[in-house]
Amino acid sequence: MKPVGKPGKAGSLMAVEVALARLLEMADAAKIREHERLPLAQVQGRVLAADLISTLDLPPWPNSAMDGYALRLADWTGEPLVVSQKIFAGQAPEPLKPGTCARIFTGAPVPAGADCVEMQENAEVQADERVRFIETMRPGQNIRPQGQEATVGELILPVGTRLGSIEQGLAASLGCAELDVVRKVRVAVLSTGDELIEPGQALGPGQIYNSNRVLLCSWLQRLGCEVIDAGILPDDLATTRARLGELKDVDLILSTGGVSVGEADFLGIALREEGELTLWKLAIKPGKPLTFGHFRGVPVIGLPGNPASTLVTFALLARPYLLRRQGVKEVEPLKFQVPAGFIWPKAGNRREYLRGRLENGRAIIYRNQSSGVLRSAAWADGLVEVLEDRTLIEGDWVSFIPLNEVLS
Repeated sequence: MKPVGKPGKAGSLMAVEVALARLLEMADAAKIREHERLPLAQVQGRVLAADLISTLDLPPWPNSAMDGYALRLADWTGEPLVVSQKIFAGQAPEPLKPGTCARIFTGAPVPAGADCVEMQENAEVQADERVRFIETMRPGQNIRPQGQEATVGELILPVGTRLGSIEQGLAASLGCAELDVVRKVRVAVLSTGDELIEPGQALGPGQIYNSNRVLLCSWLQRLGCEVIDAGILPDDLATTRARLGELKDVDLILSTGGVSVGEADFLGIALREEGELTLWKLAIKPGKPLTFGHFRGVPVIGLPGNPASTLVTFALLARPYLLRRQGVKEVEPLKFQVPAGFIWPKAGNRREYLRGRLENGRAIIYRNQSSGVLRSAAWADGLVEVLEDRTLIEGDWVSFIPLNEVLS
């Protein structure tokens, strides 16, 4: 795919929707085909590599939805019925004797010949232990039919499903002890800049601690990726080329910083000279200098270096790309409309994602929306989307993306 525009020169910015569509198109073309079979307990967060087809009816037989009494309505004339058997969950009942009822408990198989279960609250046990029914009943009442949830051969979960606790439980209910899942995406994470040092070291003049590495490595692990920590790249072109060249056996190189047009942005220079730039400069704030390209055939996503920019662009663009590489179809986060609890008097020419939270049903925003303030995201519980060329007054509707939608 040819580069878009002329990277490095000022020009029109790419819309967020266009950039996401392009990223997903490229992810579709590079889907991971390898998969592995894992015990059910180990598939949390992984992506299903083959359709899950039911090999049994669920439930496998009609069973009672209540504690009560099973009977055949044709046998009930209004007179009390004799209890001919007790049926507990896990037992195989005898066929129902004509003119009798069976004491039955929740989940127990309904005996052959019975077509109704009456809850015990609507039954009276007589002194002679016969049971009198006091409410009108109907066929099929309180009976879960065989195959109510699933039938043999039915598609239960399609390939590309991201597996969570509910999906694990559903697979277990079908008797699955193992599942085929897409192998983990191998992501190399690196940061750029002489100003960065790792936490625990003493700060020198002009230095700052590298928060992006911890943020991204943790986030990628929650997404089920295999993370290769490639450390910090110094501001040196030869070293940058050499380190990038070492990362041959990964599915993605994910960097922060160094992809702008400054003289010290050596990652961007290396990509231009020995790779390909496909996306460059987006109409998004924070996060304009996001880059997608390849270095010697390996995909590279270059995120902006400011922490809030890193967070926003990873959440909205890199995360969907990684999920689609694994075959997940629905990769965009939940977004819903809420009234604004703030004023936005100045329209911008880029889509803005403000760190905010919901209070009393309205979105409010952190006081400082600087791209360098990660604290804004720790305070927030979502991203408030403000469209291009738009001002807001309190009560105007805005889109809200919960952070828990994108953090896993």
